[in-house]
Amino acid sequence: LTAVAFGLHVGLLTSAAAGEPLLDQLRPVLSLETVDAEQTTTFENIYTPAGRVRYLRGQASRPGVEHLPAAWRAAPMLHIAPIAGELDETVGAIAHAFPQATSLLTLQGCLRRTDADQRVHFKQWFDHDALEHIDIVVFSEEDIVEAPNMEREFAARVRCLIVTRAEKGGTIYLNGVPHAYSTPQVELVHPTGAGDIFAAALLASLRLVDGDFERAVRVAAYLAARSVTRAGLASTPVPDEVQAALDSVRLSLD
Repeated sequence: LTAVAFGLHVGLLTSAAAGEPLLDQLRPVLSLETVDAEQTTTFENIYTPAGRVRYLRGQASRPGVEHLPAAWRAAPMLHIAPIAGELDETVGAIAHAFPQATSLLTLQGCLRRTDADQRVHFKQWFDHDALEHIDIVVFSEEDIVEAPNMEREFAARVRCLIVTRAEKGGTIYLNGVPHAYSTPQVELVHPTGAGDIFAAALLASLRLVDGDFERAVRVAAYLAARSVTRAGLASTPVPDEVQAALDSVRLSLD
């Protein structure tokens, strides 16, 4: 939906149970390819004094290259966004199927494993060969708190790595060289989804800022900050907010 707000024609490959109501909200605004499953991937979050505990309460099927429509493979942009390890073994193959695309991987879903009780735990993921086909990787410092060395490893492997740090902004690594960026300070309502909006906005804005990663990050940070002032699908940016974000970057260069 963030990419749609940028005026892009969007194709989405996913897997869900038949009749999943969320998909009905997406069909009017994007091209949808669905791999049928008995369940939709569903998490339960339990908040305790010691922090959040997460359980995987349902898992859909694993979309693969074979499910991609041939016409999509000429797309100029590709966002790979796993949520529950469903693409761990196919990230490279999917990216390779889009030879003309600038490809972005949001890593969070590759960093999750479950135990016998379906409680979600951290796991490391670093596929050297798959990353050969990825241009941009995005994750948060919270995602790798159990393995902070991953920041250095990914920075040395991909053209662009962005590590987000919530209200503190984050770090963008371009060919291994770090640059800090800031983010607008806002009143927090609900943080869930901000990272996904950041990543989608980054990729969508690159073509509008002449491929300048640092300017695209500023657009993405602006929209992600706005998103946390709302909850649910309402957190998705609207076209006027996209234009305001782009204008703020352009004005700062004048």
